[in-house]
Amino acid sequence: MEMKIYPSILAADFSNLGNDIKNVENNIDGIHLDIMDGLFVPNISFGTPIIESVRKITNKYLDAHLMIVDPDRYLEDYARMGVNGITVHYEAVTHLHRTINKIKELGCDAGISLNPHTPVFLLEEILPFVDRVLIMSVNPGFTGQKFIPEILNKIMKLKKIIDDRNLNVVIEVDGGVGLKNIKELYMSGAREFVVGAGIFHQENPSNAAKKLKEVVK
Repeated sequence: MEMKIYPSILAADFSNLGNDIKNVENNIDGIHLDIMDGLFVPNISFGTPIIESVRKITNKYLDAHLMIVDPDRYLEDYARMGVNGITVHYEAVTHLHRTINKIKELGCDAGISLNPHTPVFLLEEILPFVDRVLIMSVNPGFTGQKFIPEILNKIMKLKKIIDDRNLNVVIEVDGGVGLKNIKELYMSGAREFVVGAGIFHQENPSNAAKKLKEVVK
């Protein structure tokens, strides 16, 4: 599978969001939506109006990452707004199998995210039911954080579990991803990359996205 780049609009200029998205659209595979409630993570990001606006701006894949408590309350709303994938946190969901099934019933790709401290072996029973696993390579809640290098070993462990069981599950990485580490992350088994500051905080965001994809060619 080829690599995919999903810029996180959390790092974009919200006063110029439409132009920021259009500027990078030709060199990306989708948009990552970091949705935070100030409870599961110590920050609040954005809600329904922004997501609906982003859907009107672009036809690209919308990758919704729910960093919120009790995400089941909002699954139908996010599907209705036109997101393509919904990822919930292992640490925030009590009945994970039920939640994953609901996401898929709504016609969305289903993902599970793990915080840096959460071991991958906890996913073994649920892995056959999901489309992606999002590995957090920073502690979630804020953009521009430093990459945690131990995550590389975590990705390799997860990749081995997936390959040994011949599962069709893609590994996504979020946090501190950039030109310095994206190739190593790719070689470890990741194929989808969430990039915030590494794209939107660069002098030429579109060119920055293009360079990330060229690293592993």
